Amino acid sequence: MANFRRFRPDDLNKLSKCNLDPFTETYELGFYLQYYAKWPSLFQVAEDDEGNIIGYIMGKLESSPDVYQFSEHYLPWHAHITAVTVAPQARRLGIGKLLTQQLEAAADANNAWFVDLFVRSTNYKAITFYKNMGYSIFRVVKDYYGDHSSDPSQSTEDAYDMRKPMKRDVKLEHIREDGEKYEVDAHDVW
Repeated sequence: MANFRRFRPDDLNKLSKCNLDPFTETYELGFYLQYYAKWPSLFQVAEDDEGNIIGYIMGKLESSPDVYQFSEHYLPWHAHITAVTVAPQARRLGIGKLLTQQLEAAADANNAWFVDLFVRSTNYKAITFYKNMGYSIFRVVKDYYGDHSSDPSQSTEDAYDMRKPMKRDVKLEHIREDGEKYEVDAHDVW
């Protein structure tokens, strides 16, 4: 049985079981606290009966600055999933789905056009998970993951920018059927 609640700063020392997954990005402590301070309702955890964190989701509400309004890369008001992960021993129990649905409900409550996220193009399980939840690939972000130094020997990996329309997007203006055909460089993503 999992208990879902808002993240608290003392949870920082309990995230390691979730962050052991090689596909999960681990951030500096200040990054987690920034999300806690700015978007506390979009930073949720799932804990087991013993108080262990067995999953979490970090999200935010944002839009591109108005100066970019006429750019092809402009993003209107939307929710973004920065991280969602479930500890290996708690997978296949619906925890990731419930965490994501909670964030989607908050997105609708805040009148967001869509929810988006970035996922490694090789993370087939996550891509399937999100597609089953109604997300689709909007575009491919070239070389999003990895070392972006000038050293060409450093490896990088593409990301899929996946989106799910919210209630506000009645005309489905912010999703694409053929998003794999649209590529952008990582430095063009805001």
